[in-house]
Amino acid sequence: MSLVTLQQKIGVTADGAFGPGTYKKAAAFYKLSHNRAAHFFAQTAHESGGFKAFSENLNYGAKGLRSVFGKYFPTYAMAKAYERQPKKIANRVYANRMGNGNEASGDGWKFRGRGALQLTGKANYQAFADYINRPEVMHDPDLVSGELCFESALWFFDRNKLWRICDQGTGDVAIHALTKRINGGTHGLDDRKAKTRKYKQWL
Repeated sequence: MSLVTLQQKIGVTADGAFGPGTYKKAAAFYKLSHNRAAHFFAQTAHESGGFKAFSENLNYGAKGLRSVFGKYFPTYAMAKAYERQPKKIANRVYANRMGNGNEASGDGWKFRGRGALQLTGKANYQAFADYINRPEVMHDPDLVSGELCFESALWFFDRNKLWRICDQGTGDVAIHALTKRINGGTHGLDDRKAKTRKYKQWL
């Protein structure tokens, strides 16, 4: 329910719908220029499935595990042993990287993807907690899928200097460059373009 949380925070009707009213108030609340707001909310809307998914879903079957995380599940039998166990899956695929401990540490699940741009890994959670001066994030990482959902995405933009791309305007070149930095590829590019243009007109 992070969209409702955002609406409560910025002082608009908390109806869970992202329209021009919420958009304008959120842009002002976070002090975002027209171009920055259009890019930021278009990218976060796409990545969160229309502001609906703010916590990573790792409920994969064996076939899905082999296809998405083949590196960590080299055999079907191994994938079968982990299927439909999100906690166990997260602890395996995120072990020993991004500041996480080994599989037994539980860090993979504790610091799984959350927020409007899926903050992932203990090191990133720590960097975000330090940036926003909220040490409790490390004990209660669910704050990132709730109260601090959009703040974590703003941190990602700051840290990766993505505002520079936003400031180049809302044309195809900027949207393409931003998408590659956020997604690692160009997944959903058409939807990101459409949303960026729509939101730009709202301001």
